[in-house]
Amino acid sequence: MNFNKSQLKGLSKDTKAVQYSHMMDFPIKVLQIGEGNFLRGFFDWMIYECNKQGHFLGSIAVTQPRPSGKGKIEEVKRQDGLYTLMLRGFHQGEKVEHTEIISVFSKVIDPYGEWMEFLALSENPALEFVVSNTTEAGLKYQPIPLEEGIPIESFPGKLTAFLYHRYLHFNGDAEKGLTMLPCELLERNGDSLKQCVLKHSRDWDLPKPFMEWVDRDNLFLNSLVDRIVTGFPANEAEKLFASWGYTDTLLNTAEPYHLWAIEGDPSIDERLPLQQSGLNVRWVKDLVPYQMRKVRILNGSHTLMAPLGILSGLEEVKQVIDHPDFNRFLSNAIEKEIIPSLPFDQNEMMLYGESVLERFKNPFVHHLLADISLNSISKFKVRLLPTLEEYHMAKGRLPDCIVRGFSGLIRFYKVHELKGSYIGKSFAGKVYVVKDDIKTIEFFKEQWLGYERGEIPLRQLIEATISNQYLWGKDLSGIPNLGNELCQYLEGMIDGNYPLKGFGQS
Repeated sequence: MNFNKSQLKGLSKDTKAVQYSHMMDFPIKVLQIGEGNFLRGFFDWMIYECNKQGHFLGSIAVTQPRPSGKGKIEEVKRQDGLYTLMLRGFHQGEKVEHTEIISVFSKVIDPYGEWMEFLALSENPALEFVVSNTTEAGLKYQPIPLEEGIPIESFPGKLTAFLYHRYLHFNGDAEKGLTMLPCELLERNGDSLKQCVLKHSRDWDLPKPFMEWVDRDNLFLNSLVDRIVTGFPANEAEKLFASWGYTDTLLNTAEPYHLWAIEGDPSIDERLPLQQSGLNVRWVKDLVPYQMRKVRILNGSHTLMAPLGILSGLEEVKQVIDHPDFNRFLSNAIEKEIIPSLPFDQNEMMLYGESVLERFKNPFVHHLLADISLNSISKFKVRLLPTLEEYHMAKGRLPDCIVRGFSGLIRFYKVHELKGSYIGKSFAGKVYVVKDDIKTIEFFKEQWLGYERGEIPLRQLIEATISNQYLWGKDLSGIPNLGNELCQYLEGMIDGNYPLKGFGQS
């Protein structure tokens, strides 16, 4: 479809398709630190859904965590805080395609150019929540001075200054504490954020009563988020804009599936009515089961498929799930090896496993195996090695799928250096790049070089690999028969055999 882009106006309050612009007049109840795709496709969508049902009746003040986000925050201002969200994929067997303009941002602040306005927001008596997604790197302590009128770049430092301003303005009123909901993918993210705030408070010699107020009257909740947000669909944007009659530089896309597990009292849902609005939000006493099932099943499946998929010439998750052999392989790994190794309700784990495989089929998500393969050794250690060990302990034998994946991982790291990169070749000779820490890659490079020169046999390469405590945090050579089975599968892969040859055959 051909059209003149200049003839289309950008999304704004005047756009005819905007339905709920009055929501931006609701009182500001949330400070959001993070302007990126994820929060706009996850939390902001949730607040929009709550408001549509008349439950929350609050709006969001959004700000960027880093100076580099200035361009995006200016786009949010330019579009009057509005953006389009498309939810696309499969949910419970049904295909979902839903598009809506999200209207939840009533204030947009650049804290680096509007620092005093940012601090002044803390004086808002209606404010109750702080939500963040600054990446794992953003949620860490960095020594930084507190200077009057000078913006603070670090997220925890920024939040400490914000809370201190609020504490002073309300004279330490216990009722004016806030609830922090960090969405960074970090275990115990709420605890980590609180520790950083208290450390900044001590470094800056802030009053002891303030630190007591932070500890006693503010909540820092640990949470786990789960939704694939795919962002701006560049290849489709012009066609979509032509059909809608407006342009949207903040257009965002996400899968239908969503889960937010929050370690907090269910009574909080009275103030933040996510669950009562029908959203898949769980207020739980313990996040561990949710974290473990996500790491072992969803993330573990990714790490299992990536090296084998790349070696077989595949590029995306959907190609893997559409491949009959790989589909059967992953299904068996999840159902017969990973889930039985988890100490939780098996029926609930199976339902989650089925949802994971359904999400992998999403035709709108182009998840590259090359991206998943980044730092595969440390990912295998966290995501798949516990399944291997616990399955063996319970069954007295090794999990076949995990061992095949382990073999493929070792073969994937058969690399040589070329112009500063580490290059491997698939079974068909297709080049790929391996990215990991230098010590890990150099170890494999030297082992495979020794093997190719005939200096060490394959069995010695495998023994050196599984006994390397730097890679796995322990010596794995004591696991009965592990070396033998790895050697058997790896010999086939080196000979050019398809890694799933004979898989699933009785």
